[in-house]
Amino acid sequence: MTEMTAAPVTVPGTPATARLLAEAARAVDAPDLVLAVSRNGVRTVHTGGSAEPGPVPRELMAYELGSASKPYAGLLLARLVAQGRVRYEDRAADLLAPGFPVHPAVRRITLRHLLTHTSGLPGLPADFYPQAVPRWSTDPYGGYPADRVVRAFLRARPRHRPGTRWHYSNFAVSVLGHTLAAATGTPWEVLLHQQVLAPLGLDATRVRPGPDGTDAVGHRRDGAPVPALDTGGFTAAGAVRATPLDLLTFLEAHTGRAAGSPTDSSLAAALTEVTRPVLRRGLRHAHTHTLTWFQHPTPYGPVLFHAGATLGQQAFLGFRPGTGLAVAATATRRVHRADTFVATAYGLLTETP
Repeated sequence: MTEMTAAPVTVPGTPATARLLAEAARAVDAPDLVLAVSRNGVRTVHTGGSAEPGPVPRELMAYELGSASKPYAGLLLARLVAQGRVRYEDRAADLLAPGFPVHPAVRRITLRHLLTHTSGLPGLPADFYPQAVPRWSTDPYGGYPADRVVRAFLRARPRHRPGTRWHYSNFAVSVLGHTLAAATGTPWEVLLHQQVLAPLGLDATRVRPGPDGTDAVGHRRDGAPVPALDTGGFTAAGAVRATPLDLLTFLEAHTGRAAGSPTDSSLAAALTEVTRPVLRRGLRHAHTHTLTWFQHPTPYGPVLFHAGATLGQQAFLGFRPGTGLAVAATATRRVHRADTFVATAYGLLTETP
C-alpha cells in the first residue's frame, strides 16, 4: 500500500485512506484488483486479488477500459472544438462522406448527438449480430472493421429523430471516432495521442495491446482467462487500455486541482467543457449527463463517473469537480449479476467526504 504525489515522488501511505481501500477491496472477488484514490494530487493505491501477482506490479499493468474509453473520445472532441477544427453541430455524414445520399434523419445527426447518445442510432448495427453471436465470448467485435461501421451508419434508419431520445450507443460513438478522423485527415489512434494522451502525459495509455507481460489478462466468471479484446471498427467506443496510475492522471486533469494543470488554452477549455451538464433524462429529469460523463448528486457535491466492461475486465473512473477527489478502479473478472465492483468503486467516490 503506497501513497504518492504526482510522479515520481513517493511518500508513505495515509493510514485512514489505506484502511478504507483495504476494506473496500474485501467486497470484490477478482483475480486482480486495483483501487486508486487521488486527493488533491496525493494518491493512495491498493492492489490485490485472488491470483498470484506477476512480475509486473498490478498498478503498472494496462487494463481494458471498455466503455470507460468514451470520456477520452469526448475530451478529444471538446479539444478539437476549442481549436476551431470542428463544431459540435457539424453533421457527421457531411464530414464522413460529403455528398453521399443518406436517410434524412442520418443527415441531421451531429457530432454532439453521436457523443451524447441522442443520435437515434441503436446500440450496435443490426448486421453486427450475425457475425458476432458465434464468437460472442471470445471475439465479437474483431470481425466488424471500420469500413463496415461507416457503411452501416450511412445506410442507417435511426429509430428516433436525432436529439429527441437518449439511447446508449457504442455504434454512435464509434461513428464519431471515424468522423473526426475523416474531418482532420488523421487516424483516430494518432489523433487521440496527439490531442489527449501526449498533452496529459499519459505514456501508459494506448488503444492496442502492449508488449508481452504488460497487459492485464481478463477472466470469465469461472476464472478461465480470455484473449485480449479486439474492438474492430469500434475503437473510439471501447479500445483504450491504461494503467491505474495513468487513469488517476487523466482524472486529476479533470478535477481542477491537479499539479501541473494543462497550460494549453484549448485543452484547459476542453477539460472544463466536458464537466458541464448538457442534458437531463428519465423520470422528472433525474439523470444528468455531461458530454462524456454520468453525473449524480451527493452530500459532498456532484460526482462525474463512467464504468466499462469487456469480455473479462472491468473499469471505473470518477471524480468530484473542483474538489480534487478522483477514483480509478480496475478488475480482471467479467461482470455478472451479483457483481460488486462498480458499487464498491462508486461508494469510494460518493460516500466519503
